[in-house]
Amino acid sequence: MINQYPFWKYLLLIAVCVIGLVFASPNLFAPDRAVQISAHRAGAALPATLEAEVRTALIQAGIEPKRIDRGEARLLVRLDDPKKQLEASRAIRASLSDDFVVALNLAPTTPAWLQAVGALPMYLGLDLQGGVHFLMEVDMKAAVRQAENRHVGDIRTLLREARIRYRSVQRPETGGILVIFRDAQTMAKGRELIRAEIADLELSDGPEGQFQFRAALTEEAVLAVRAFALDQNITTLRNRVNELGVAEPVIQRQGDDRIVVQLPGVQDTAEAKRILGATATLEFRLVDDRGNVADAVNGLVPIGSKLYYERGGRPVLLERDIVISGDYIVDARSGIEQQTGTPAVFIGLDGRGADIMHDRTKGNVGRSMAVIFIDHKVTVREVDGVQKRQKKITEEVINVAVIRDRLGKNFQISGLDSTAEARDLALLLRAGALAAPIVIIEERTVGPSLGQESIDKGTLSVQIGFVLVLVFMAFYYRVFGLVANVALATNLVLIVAVLSMLQATLTLPGIAGIVLTVGMAVDANVLIFERIREELRNGNSPQASIKRGYEQAFTTIADANITTLIAAVVLFGFGTGPIKGFAVTLSIGILTSMFTAIMGTRGIVNLIYGGRRVSQLSI
Repeated sequence: MINQYPFWKYLLLIAVCVIGLVFASPNLFAPDRAVQISAHRAGAALPATLEAEVRTALIQAGIEPKRIDRGEARLLVRLDDPKKQLEASRAIRASLSDDFVVALNLAPTTPAWLQAVGALPMYLGLDLQGGVHFLMEVDMKAAVRQAENRHVGDIRTLLREARIRYRSVQRPETGGILVIFRDAQTMAKGRELIRAEIADLELSDGPEGQFQFRAALTEEAVLAVRAFALDQNITTLRNRVNELGVAEPVIQRQGDDRIVVQLPGVQDTAEAKRILGATATLEFRLVDDRGNVADAVNGLVPIGSKLYYERGGRPVLLERDIVISGDYIVDARSGIEQQTGTPAVFIGLDGRGADIMHDRTKGNVGRSMAVIFIDHKVTVREVDGVQKRQKKITEEVINVAVIRDRLGKNFQISGLDSTAEARDLALLLRAGALAAPIVIIEERTVGPSLGQESIDKGTLSVQIGFVLVLVFMAFYYRVFGLVANVALATNLVLIVAVLSMLQATLTLPGIAGIVLTVGMAVDANVLIFERIREELRNGNSPQASIKRGYEQAFTTIADANITTLIAAVVLFGFGTGPIKGFAVTLSIGILTSMFTAIMGTRGIVNLIYGGRRVSQLSI
């Protein structure tokens, strides 16, 4: 008997529909406005008293939260509206120390059983839902300071290679570089050498009778350093956003020292703040084996050495000269150290860095080398109505190991607290270090750029159009029209489900792609139904008409959809931003509509008419 599906096809249809409903349903639950508190160091545990401190801060501010959720690495304060969210964020930030990251968030309200199977809502773009907006300011003074510090090392190397004896080359707190010699003759030689080799510095005389002079960056060099710092930070931020997997971000300069970052669809803004604002990098230094650590702790640090501390608090005396810094790192991957089973980061150096590491370790086999983790933190606090910035630089030794053999391009570092910290450090090193520290001076959630009224009207127009299509199909094709309506609704559910599975960001062009696929799905059913009508007019039996209608229309439908799919793939490959969003939803919609309009409707029609004698069709 014709027009009957085997049992496995019905099971397949049911399974696809159930999975689609499960993964599409989280989008029915609107997220809560929330404030998230997490440790500044990724993966670090929160103190047991933190929740009590947060509750006290909220009570003092007169804010009643919906509830407070505590996880292993974060505390989530759920609130009713955006106004309370901002007030709670300010109150909590003022009451906690700089060891915590306080960020705005959108907390999902998806039931636990849906989250357990990985069903999460899709993200909405800035034009539909808004997102998170950061205004960042580049610390240009730090950029100039870093450039001067680099020249300190350059001058020392230059004088050593020329065999010119000097007392010290240092950078005073007031800025510039102070070069001190033993006598007038060596000072004159050193001055002439520096003027000839380093064009970015202008030299000025020191106090009369003293064998010293000052070097400072020229005005052109300062402008170049500032421009480079801004451009490099924009590039680094863009790399970090790409590592975070944010779709359609906005990263652009504002003025001479500020950067605007807009991230649509970001749920975990604390993670975004930590990754975007982090200026963490690494330095590799040899351990000073000749110095006395106890004397250094008491303030008697040997010349040419510097006292550091490990994370456990143990002091370590290191040489001031840096073997290599994070500037030479071109690749970094987190993983597990095979011998100890602890988190590690596997480092890859560029050619210059590999040569330096090889040369410095070749003659120091048997000595110990330390890895220093350097983190710049800048916080903004409101004191008496005035925003004040506080800078804090954390330098800690995360690893001390004996050099067993000459090191080259690839090696690994361990001593990290958790896999989360190893992952974040690898991300930062891989995306590149910031040329200068940045501070987030403004953080806010962004409203839809089209305005809520425009979005509501757009949504209403889609709903009205969808209902009119359903009414027309039911009126014009009767029972077969109702079947097409079921397939059309299922198609929308499947599109939403696939977007949710991919955790895609839906924008207005994406909605346009969905609306287009709705029309195409109906068009496929219209072709099939008109073909069935034609077969009936030719005198074929109802069962034969159904069979031939689906078979004869399939080629036409496939040709039309495949050509459209090729166009969507080209749009995705060559387009950017909104064009890609349109191409993604269009491609998904084509595939789901082929499934529902052909296999789905055929299954329902077979259930209604298949396997029995039928005198006429309601079409």
